[in-house]
Amino acid sequence: QVQLVESGGGLVQAGGSLRLSCAASGSIFSIYRMGWYRQAPGKQRDLVAVITSGGNTNYTAYADSVKGRFTASRDNAKNTVYLQMNNLKPEDTAVYYCNAFVVPQRVNYWGQGTQVTVAS
Repeated sequence: QVQLVESGGGLVQAGGSLRLSCAASGSIFSIYRMGWYRQAPGKQRDLVAVITSGGNTNYTAYADSVKGRFTASRDNAKNTVYLQMNNLKPEDTAVYYCNAFVVPQRVNYWGQGTQVTVAS
């Protein structure tokens, strides 16, 4: 079992910044990949960024819509992932979820979600 606790959402004006955090606990040794997803009202949950750890290297991939504005990072010592969001746009408004994919069970775990609202 893996528990994920998110923090850092809120209301911000367009062009502003927010940083989300996600702390993992439990069977963290089994986490292969962590990432951020978001879900706007009436829409499906979409990938924002994903970090895959290989040895001492983290590989990060982003959705096209956030490239150049969002930066995902992982602090392995703190078992925490971050999402730095700059130059926020109203279309970034959504509930943001932290995700952990564990192996060998191949199970996804989700945080409770944190609301990000960008006012125009």
